[in-house]
Amino acid sequence: MSEAAHHLIVHQHLYQPPREDPWLELVPGEPSAAPDHDWNSRINRECYARLGRAEAFRRDPRAVARDADARSGLARVVNLYAWCSFDAGATLCEWLDSEAPDTMQAMIAGDAASVQRWGHGNAMAAPYHHVILPLASPRDRLTEIRWGIRDFRRRFGREPEGMWLPECAADEATLEAVAAEGIAFTILAPYQLHGHQGEGMPVRWRATTGRGAGGRSLTIVPYDGSLAGDVAFGGLLRNAYALAERFMPYRGQTLEAPRGTTLATDGETFGHHHKSGDSVLLEALALISRQSGTRLTNAATLVANHAPIHDVQLVSPSAWSCAHGVERWRSNCGCRLDGGKPPLQQWRGPLRAALEQLAAQMHAVFEHEGATLFVDDPWSVRDRYGTVVAADGPLLETFAKQVMRAGATAAEVRRGRELLELQRAALRLFTSCAWVFDEVDRFEVRQVVRYAARCLELSGAAARLTPEFVQWLAPATNGRPDAPSAGDVFVREALPHRDPTLCVAAGAMAAASATVSGAPSRVGTFDVQVTAGEPEWQVRTTHRRTGATASFRGTVEGEGPSLVVRLFNADVPNEAPEEVRPHEFPEPLARAVLTLRTDSDHALLAPL
Repeated sequence: MSEAAHHLIVHQHLYQPPREDPWLELVPGEPSAAPDHDWNSRINRECYARLGRAEAFRRDPRAVARDADARSGLARVVNLYAWCSFDAGATLCEWLDSEAPDTMQAMIAGDAASVQRWGHGNAMAAPYHHVILPLASPRDRLTEIRWGIRDFRRRFGREPEGMWLPECAADEATLEAVAAEGIAFTILAPYQLHGHQGEGMPVRWRATTGRGAGGRSLTIVPYDGSLAGDVAFGGLLRNAYALAERFMPYRGQTLEAPRGTTLATDGETFGHHHKSGDSVLLEALALISRQSGTRLTNAATLVANHAPIHDVQLVSPSAWSCAHGVERWRSNCGCRLDGGKPPLQQWRGPLRAALEQLAAQMHAVFEHEGATLFVDDPWSVRDRYGTVVAADGPLLETFAKQVMRAGATAAEVRRGRELLELQRAALRLFTSCAWVFDEVDRFEVRQVVRYAARCLELSGAAARLTPEFVQWLAPATNGRPDAPSAGDVFVREALPHRDPTLCVAAGAMAAASATVSGAPSRVGTFDVQVTAGEPEWQVRTTHRRTGATASFRGTVEGEGPSLVVRLFNADVPNEAPEEVRPHEFPEPLARAVLTLRTDSDHALLAPL
């Protein structure tokens, strides 16, 4: 390999804000994503799936000048995951596993092809949840990194060489923690580095403080900030020839030393933000492949073949989407999506403070109870949970039994599983999306306070802690009269107003009574067993993550929107019956019941 070559890397950061119901682990319908069911589905259709089978058409340039859709035929179909560096957030991958497995397989196949082609894979690991690592506690930061590595190893069948940092957010402690776990490199923005020479080649960061001072280091690949801006926000993805020219800044020049160009941008850029962006990217890369001066590669290969010769200092803390370090995720720094609106994000600090207080309470519960249940230190057990955290059912049960003290009862095993899920929910509290946008009553904030509601339930101290938590959230408002607070969002949209298990059981009864094939055996993260009886139906539910079980009995009356299920919790003596209607069922069960009578008068005229 010539030392004086130009190396091109295209990196795609693939991530979606989490949307799943924390009890059901199902993503609810989102009307704004129409014609798709939800935004995960829409982004997958528009971007992630297309990147796995990008299409390029042979075009007549004269015809294209008159008609952008003019073409002479499909010329190639390419899995761009085999040619582009990428990271895929683990929580997105959880959704892909069940809802879009072909996309997940395209990523895995693309990574394997790149290993075969270049000796190093395109896929990079990422912390498990999209949290701002400089703002995480040292213990939580370490768990996020370790969970991300374990999940990557399980999915891609190899050790990760690089790790993408959410929002490229970094400080000295974060880079030291990443390096300590065996990660060789990361990708950062050029303005996050002091001493960067502008050559686009790998540089080295050395720890100067902490336990790694004087020995620990991490290689950094700086991306081209100007190129990233023009691709994401300019017009470069409208013309493959223009994009190829930007990808080859040294075309026609004789280089005396190697140079690099790295494009790093969100994967949604190619297809969602810019329609047919995946095809334009494919055509540009095809043009470059026929040029001798630029070599397409990935970051891991570049780092392996070109050891850093320059040391840099980190702008600490810093991120790629905040000009004020990492203030966007804890203060009203002025960074916002809509620059036409006044900076009224003073809710960000109180929201983080409230969640940090709650997390501290949850950690105390975990540590106290875990010390009596687990055979090892509870925090070590939490780290190891990352090996199976994306699974459910028998794998989680087996893991729990392995980490429990000898002779643990079935009830203790279930409590151990609840404590591990408590920590999963506590880590999810700090998903970065909640602080990125402008308003406190958006779904991203609703999502993290829903995780808070799940934490409170799993802690066993919800009755005591919930009123305090609402008070902690009250200051998280933009200050305008009548503006909602995060506390309002929590009470109105996060707290379940009906027991989710009760709603699953009611929906299963209704589906079993209304269909010939009977109720499904699984609804989200619940296993369901329905037994017909006279005059009552019986349902037993098992939560696949915690192992919690419940039994119900009840009756079903009516049909369509007027259907009502009256049921009792069979485990609670003398309990009054509760009425549950279709709109309270989990969405798949409501759909199964309601679509049976779509053409009847009842479907339209029933009261809402």
